[in-house]
Amino acid sequence: MTELLEQKCVPCTGSLPTATAAEIDTYKKQLPDWNLITENGELRLQRVFQFADFRDALAFTNLVGNLAEEEGHHPALLTEWGKVTVTWWTHAIGGLHHNDFIMAAKSDAAWKAKE
Repeated sequence: MTELLEQKCVPCTGSLPTATAAEIDTYKKQLPDWNLITENGELRLQRVFQFADFRDALAFTNLVGNLAEEEGHHPALLTEWGKVTVTWWTHAIGGLHHNDFIMAAKSDAAWKAKE
């Protein structure tokens, strides 16, 4: 399987199926720091990134936001003093799609690059 980080998101119109349990298991193995959560009946990927202060948290929020714009796939971002919670899911299908795992991998790469 091609590494998630090297892949691009595909446009999602709502007609694509959600990721299967087997796909989720396979992709999740590449993203050990992400949690699977259920919110409003939808499966989502979530990770909390820690920072020394609000300025660093905000800079990371903007970095993830720029990645999202480049790929045309957008997360929920909660920026607080010293942390950013990033949640990926595909709104149009009400659950997880391959795109969400790609973007989680890109978020991880952005986190590692800042260190």
